[in-house]
Amino acid sequence: MFDITFIKDSQQIHRLHDEFLQNPAWPSLDLIQSDSLVKLISMNHFYNTSLWNEEDLARRKKVSDSEIANNKRQIDHFNQQRNNAIEDIDEFILNNFANVKLQSNASLNSETAGSMIDRMSILSLKIFHMRLQTLRSDVTEDHITQCNKKLLKLIEQRIDLGSCLEDLLNKFSIGLAYYKIYRQFKMYNDPKLNPQIYNE
Repeated sequence: MFDITFIKDSQQIHRLHDEFLQNPAWPSLDLIQSDSLVKLISMNHFYNTSLWNEEDLARRKKVSDSEIANNKRQIDHFNQQRNNAIEDIDEFILNNFANVKLQSNASLNSETAGSMIDRMSILSLKIFHMRLQTLRSDVTEDHITQCNKKLLKLIEQRIDLGSCLEDLLNKFSIGLAYYKIYRQFKMYNDPKLNPQIYNE
């Protein structure tokens, strides 16, 4: 069985996410040096960051429709990759817990560890960008105050989610909890399943 110390301490995941966001070169695949589970978590964070940036660009008003269309296609691409990365994280964890014997009273968790780590990645992005709002000099005091309140709530959310992840993994490691990978089956990205594409 692999050492799950890294993901059993959610603060380490928070630090990994935050350190990437503090790097001006992020998102860049060149910054992802780790292997194993840390790499999978980093890849998920890369796709979430890339997706966030494209979502911002897609809201522009003073650019051509073709630029927005390109942003939308990139959003679809990164969202698919993000979902694939979540499943990669889950598969890695499940494969390395395969020998854990489930107890008779084990409970099925509706959310996977990978989806919780994905939500932590998104929260780190919200925290990073909300903190930037609190540092602006071109806005009112009320804007700063409201953003500070939101920032504290986002930080609380991430801490709570991290605690839930730790609880799940601790129970998982002794056979008291488990989850399944159901797959996302994103139909709109599949040319064989999207009627607007295969009917073109």
